[in-house]
Parts: sequence; C-alpha cells; structure tokens
Amino acid sequence: MSTEFSKFASRRSTVYSTKGMVASSQPAANAAGLKILSKGGNCVDACIALAAALCITEPGSTGIGGDCFALYYKNSTKEVLGLNGCGRAAKNLTIQDVWDELNEGKSMARIPYTSAFAINVPGAIAGWFDAYESWGSGNVSFEEILEPAIELADKGFAVCEMAARSWRNSTPKIIKSNPNLEPQDIPVLINGKGPDEGDFVTNKSIAKALEIIGEKGKKGFYTGPVAKAIINQTDSRHHKLTLEDLEAHTSTFVEPIQYDFFGYTIWEIPPNGQGLVALVALGVIQELHKAGKIDVFQLEHNSSEYLHLLIETLKIGFYEANDSVTDPEFKDIPVSKILSSEYLEKKSQLFSKDKIINSSMFGVPIPDPKFKTDTTYFTASDANGDACSFINSVYQGFGGGICVPEYGFCLHNRGANFNLTPGATNCLEGGKRPYHTIIPSMITKKGELFASFGNMGGYMQPIGHVLHVMNLCVFGFTPQQSVDSPRFLLDADTSTPDSGLGGDGPVSTNVTNVLIEEGISEETYQKLTKLGHRTSWVRDNARTTFGRAQIIKNESKNGHLIYAAGSEIRADGAAIPFL
Repeated sequence: MSTEFSKFASRRSTVYSTKGMVASSQPAANAAGLKILSKGGNCVDACIALAAALCITEPGSTGIGGDCFALYYKNSTKEVLGLNGCGRAAKNLTIQDVWDELNEGKSMARIPYTSAFAINVPGAIAGWFDAYESWGSGNVSFEEILEPAIELADKGFAVCEMAARSWRNSTPKIIKSNPNLEPQDIPVLINGKGPDEGDFVTNKSIAKALEIIGEKGKKGFYTGPVAKAIINQTDSRHHKLTLEDLEAHTSTFVEPIQYDFFGYTIWEIPPNGQGLVALVALGVIQELHKAGKIDVFQLEHNSSEYLHLLIETLKIGFYEANDSVTDPEFKDIPVSKILSSEYLEKKSQLFSKDKIINSSMFGVPIPDPKFKTDTTYFTASDANGDACSFINSVYQGFGGGICVPEYGFCLHNRGANFNLTPGATNCLEGGKRPYHTIIPSMITKKGELFASFGNMGGYMQPIGHVLHVMNLCVFGFTPQQSVDSPRFLLDADTSTPDSGLGGDGPVSTNVTNVLIEEGISEETYQKLTKLGHRTSWVRDNARTTFGRAQIIKNESKNGHLIYAAGSEIRADGAAIPFL
C-alpha cells in the first residue's frame, strides 16, 4: 500500500474522537462546526454551521445562492433520513423561451453555463432551515448557528491556498457576467480580483443577508429584500423567474435509496440526485461476483483488472442515469426494479474483462464531468452516535458568475443540467428539478452507522462513492487511506456533437476518456490503454479534477463510541475531533 501513496507530497493520518467530529475543506468552517457542537448542537446543527461558513470561506464552490442535499443517521432509531434541498426551474419557463432569447428561436441542446436561464430557485437556505427544524438538537437557535459565518464575513478571514486558486480562476467569468458593475464594485471580488493565498477578506454584504436569514429563517431569503434583489438580477437578463417562484419553494424530505453490498448497506439520495449511478455500479459488481465472473476479494487494489471493472460498471450506471435521473414528480422512476438482482444481473452481461463498453450498446452517451467540480462536501458526527452527510453547491465556480451585489453572493447555474430536447428525460420544464450531481452518502452495517462520506466534484461524485465503498468495505482501508488513494475519472470525448440527452454535456457517442491520477502505476496505465481505454495522466495542481472527499467512520469498540475520520489532501481543510 505504501507505494501507492508515495507520489503524494504529503499524507495525513486518520483522526480519532470519542465525542464527535467535523470534516470539511476549510479550517475556518471546521471551527464553526465545532463551536456549535460546543454549545450543545448536534451533527445536523454543526453541518448547517459548516455550510454557512463554507459559503464565506470557499464561495467559488458553494453559496447561499445554491442547492443542498443531506442524509442524517439517527442512532436512537437506527434510521437514515434524507433531504432534497434543490430548487426548481421558473414555473413559466419553457424550452422555446430559451431558444427565442438565446438562439433566435432555433433549437439548441443545452442552456449555456453563464446564461441567466441556468438559474433555478436556490434551494440551500430552505434546506438548512428545514433540516434545523426537523433534525436539529433544539439546543441552539438558527441565528446562533449562522453566527460564526456572519463573523467571518463581517470581521474577515485569511484565504487558504486552494480556495484562493479557484477564486482567481473564476474572476474573469464573474466580471463578464456582471457588465453593469465595475470590477471593484463586485462584492465577491477583492478590489476587482480574486485573492491570493493568505489575503485578508471580508464580505459585509453577505453578512447582512445572513443576519436577515438568521432572524427571519428561510422567509428572510425567499421573501422580502433578498428575494427582490435576486429577481432584479434575473429580470434584467429577461429570465422568467418570479417572486412567486421563490416564495413557493419547498424542500423535500425523501426516503433514501439503498443497496446491500456484501453485508453493508449503501445509502444515497434518490433521483433527481445521481446516487443511483453508484448503486447500479456496485450492484453490477456484486452480480459479477455472484456469477463467478470476478472475485472481488482477490482483486489487487488499483490494478488494471480492478480499475477496468470499476470503469465499466460505472459506465453502465451513467447510461442508466440518462434515462432515470430526473425530477420524480415529472417521471415515474422504478428505482426498486433498477436495483433488483434480476435487472442488475442483466446489466452485468454487458461487462467484459477483455474489451470496453461503448455507447452503441446503449444508444445514449455518458455525461462529461469537465469543469463541474465546484461543490463543498462536509460531514459531522456527535456524542449521540448520530451523523450527518451534507453537500452544498453553486455547481460551477461561483455558479454562472451572476452576482446579487446588495447581498454579496452569486446565483448557481444548476439549470445547465437540464437538456433542451422536448419530451426527453430531464428536459427543461417549468417547476421541474434537474438532474443533480451533488450527492451525500452513508454506509450502515446491521443497522449501525459504518461511515458518513462523500466526494464532491460533479460527475466524479458517484465514481468517488464507488471508490470509497470498495476501499472501506472490501479492502479495509482507514478513512484517510481511502481519501489519499489515487483516483480515476471518466471524461467524454468532446469532439462529437451534444446528443441533448440525459444530464448536461458535452457528451460522446463512442469514446470515454479515462483520466488517471498520478500515483497509479505506469503498468496499470499501460494495461488499461491496451484494453482499449483512452487514458491520460492528471498530475500536480490539476488533481482537483478528482474532487474532494471527507469520511467519518464509526470505530466504536467495547461499548466506547469512537469515530475515525479522513479529510481531503487535495483541499485546504481537515478532519477535526470535538473534545
């Protein structure tokens, strides 16, 4: 195992705690979560504090203008509960409206990432508040939970390395997306540019928004001056989003979907989230093992045989998602059938040890993950034995870059996940939620919490989930070993036209590129190439391509509550124990 990790510049140790844990991509956000635990808050309260603080310290990845999803393990009842906190398209928006405004009435396959039409109702604030009301401890007020983030925004903080880099990368887009503002007047920029590592930053405008939300709850965002400021921006860009759309928004408490994998139960948010991709891939792997076509427990970690298996089964999962991941209020999605042994066994017949799957076997392409890695995943656990798996995102860096200047935040561009093919699964419709990439996950074993985890990064997320499930449940890795382990990513050949199907593209028809992270052996790389995979190396700073993971694992022994946690070496944060 040591040689696998030797390419990394540094490696952390797994962190342990007997009271609780927080893990996120920003140190200041971790401090916010611990502060709420110290006041008697539970893991859900801590995750909301983490979410709010991340909106300040890593605004390129997340924000109050974005969406969220959460899973909550409740130890007293041994339940896993789910929350879908994503927003819907404007009720009166049609595909033809987009074509008319952006393409002189002619058809087009997708909503451009920087178009105002990519703005749906932001769901995050309602998600935070609804999670707080339904799952929170009751020991801290919503206003108290937001106080650390307000202080960071109002009093200032020093920017960490990775956050600064993504901030600077998004600066040209932000300036271009706000032509009526001088760069120095855009509150998400610092004197008209992105900050360098260690720069001191304030955002008093978003502090004002969070104060309103803390005092009035979700109504402070979806009605009143903040809502009006949002609509002023969308109106000026000829969008059909209305105050009524904002006021009518609701989160949805959902029953998580699950799959039993070699004695472990893997939990995901149901569609419109893409967690189904991970469960299908794991299901196909288990069916191949049951049929004797592979032996999961004899595979060498990150060997060519192992990675070929994961690459191919994840392709099957992504192809399935193109027809099954959309708003369930607009299409009946037979999740139980898709995850049945009979269905998965049939899908497993597509796998070959000697050749690769291509889109001609399905008729639809897989999605392209490029440039869709700006999201924050974080998790927390507490002394009750509870855990919360939480993810918050504006999709691309600062969303589409469109700023609400009065309140210092950008609006997400999640509507770019829709396609513009009338009648297709996941096509744009008024009031609909799009194919959504952000997915938290959990693992239980015999009803007990085993792990709360996630791996942000667009379409990297279900790939990361499969990697971490295999690492933890099959190979017995510690949380930090799983996080450190080199990864791969599926990418699409963008030389072919967009099909206009499934999630957002661009997409391929036949060829799937496989991006390999440095640390996987040259021998494995060459063998994958010989199998027919179009492989390429990803090294150094580009490793953010593979997303950022956080894992908290239950290691309780002899009646003593013990958490073990690992945090992403490709990010700024850490896993921090609560004392």
